[in-house]
Amino acid sequence: MNPLRSAILAAARSDRLRTAITAARPTRAVVDRFVAGETAADALRVARALVATGCVVSLDHLGEDVTDASEAGRAVDAYREVITAIADAGLADRVEVSVKLSALGQALGAAGSQGAAGAQGAAGSHGVGGEQAAAGEQIAREHAAAICAAAAEAGTTVTVDAEDHTTTDATLRVVAALRETWPWVGAVLQAQLRRTEDDCRALAGAGSRVRLCKGAYAEPESVAYDTAGDVRASFARCAGILLDGAGHPMFATHDPALIRPLTQLPGVSTRAEFQMLYGVRPDEQRRLVGEGHTVRVYVPYGTQWYGYLMRRLAERPANVGFFVRALAGRR
Repeated sequence: MNPLRSAILAAARSDRLRTAITAARPTRAVVDRFVAGETAADALRVARALVATGCVVSLDHLGEDVTDASEAGRAVDAYREVITAIADAGLADRVEVSVKLSALGQALGAAGSQGAAGAQGAAGSHGVGGEQAAAGEQIAREHAAAICAAAAEAGTTVTVDAEDHTTTDATLRVVAALRETWPWVGAVLQAQLRRTEDDCRALAGAGSRVRLCKGAYAEPESVAYDTAGDVRASFARCAGILLDGAGHPMFATHDPALIRPLTQLPGVSTRAEFQMLYGVRPDEQRRLVGEGHTVRVYVPYGTQWYGYLMRRLAERPANVGFFVRALAGRR
């Protein structure tokens, strides 16, 4: 893995750096570029503007690695609030929501208790085992179900985000359980993981919504491809598997080397969509819309933006320069 990327991803889990960076006033310039704001109203304002350009949208209320039951409950409330706002704005056919299971209590202990949560927090949010992991999975599933029920009532959809590889099996189990009631629930697969071709085959069935991305987490070489070229090649193979299936592929990439050949494949404009991050390559988003492709913009909002921002910096070195200039007072 690129040493700079490794360092940035390590910084994403540093409480000391989190405090220093979030307290720096110039950081706001960077946050404003990649994050819609802190409230549901901010998210809807950006969503309306993007819909006006012909894009569709996925709203993500930022938060992850929750180890407090009340915080997980607040995340559910935040999603209910924004889903209601989506419906009231008449945007349910253009705007959906994306959720992270770790924001919904996946790391909570046996009863979602503070004691179990504290033990989990001390051990880290990953690699939990046995009863505690099963309990956290159930809590996250129940919270995700509440969000899906609200989305169904509003007439929109939900996509369950991928996180690091230790959560992949649990996340896909939750997606499978949710799809028993709401078959439109979207899954996310990461091309950097060696297992993803098999997961694509398993999830390429009729009506299955699958977002394929490169992956934004620091992973060991034993489970993940380690070079940009290998990840790109894996993405291309996985995209082919999804296109050969009967589902709805969603290609989340800003990489011209992947986008160009994908746009030339038959049927892509009618049965697939491209997905890009808010603030990243907006001109390309508009170009693809102009060519008749569906483009969904992933729009994060909320106060817990630090981990998200660090992963965006790790993905694209050019963003690091922008960040440094902002911290120096030069945007």
